[in-house]
Amino acid sequence: MSIKRMAGMTLVELIIAIVIVGTALAGLVAVYNRANVASADPLITQQMLAIAETMMEEVMLKPYLTDGGNAAQPADRADYTEIDHYNKYATAGGIVAVDGSAVAGLDRYDVAVSVTPTTLTNIADTADARRIQVVVTERGGQQLQLTGWRTRPWQPTTP
Repeated sequence: MSIKRMAGMTLVELIIAIVIVGTALAGLVAVYNRANVASADPLITQQMLAIAETMMEEVMLKPYLTDGGNAAQPADRADYTEIDHYNKYATAGGIVAVDGSAVAGLDRYDVAVSVTPTTLTNIADTADARRIQVVVTERGGQQLQLTGWRTRPWQPTTP
């Protein structure tokens, strides 16, 4: 007489297997979700860097001082004629073009510019050097700062 052994799983074994597989899947989903959320961060940083570089280039391409630094800041950015006009320039509610029109797709970013007199090595007079700082802020709170320096072009003195 032979004893037949039953094949298969008991209910307890089945429940334990389901719990183990469920825990493993939950861990994988959590890792996948974190990777998916973080994958947009480099894109946001690159966009912020492009905005900062564009604004920095716009400021740097302006003449150093055309009015001796005494003129008031024009109301419209299109009328800025020198780098000092950009001091305290800031947007709220998105990036705007030079003509004041909103740039599509950049409404989640703001930019602020400060232009301050500074001293540099071998340039003691603060009238001859400017520190330009561009800060781009994303609605999520992420910030990117870009700093540049500009000096007055050399002008020979007349005897």
